[in-house]
Amino acid sequence: MGSGKWGRYGERNTYLEFLLEMLTSYIRAAMRQAKYEILADDRTFYAEVPEFAGVYSNADNLETCRTELEEVLEEWILFRVSRNLPLPIVDGIELTIKEVV
Repeated sequence: MGSGKWGRYGERNTYLEFLLEMLTSYIRAAMRQAKYEILADDRTFYAEVPEFAGVYSNADNLETCRTELEEVLEEWILFRVSRNLPLPIVDGIELTIKEVV
């Protein structure tokens, strides 16, 4: 059992840092699965992450489309976590919510 202001995970490797690294890795892996297309009717960019139902964006340029897609993905993940709903496994990364007693 650790002591001091950093607890048992050490000064440079706190539990919160670990969680943030895992979440960041998960989001990056999901974004690598994104599919992009240019819509014929208005020439805007459309993107979605197929394993994540409802995660999509549409914008005038690719950079904005990617940025908005990542924001939607983050919000989707946070919503599902807040409701204790399952998340897809992405590139072997599995995020699960466990009840702490």
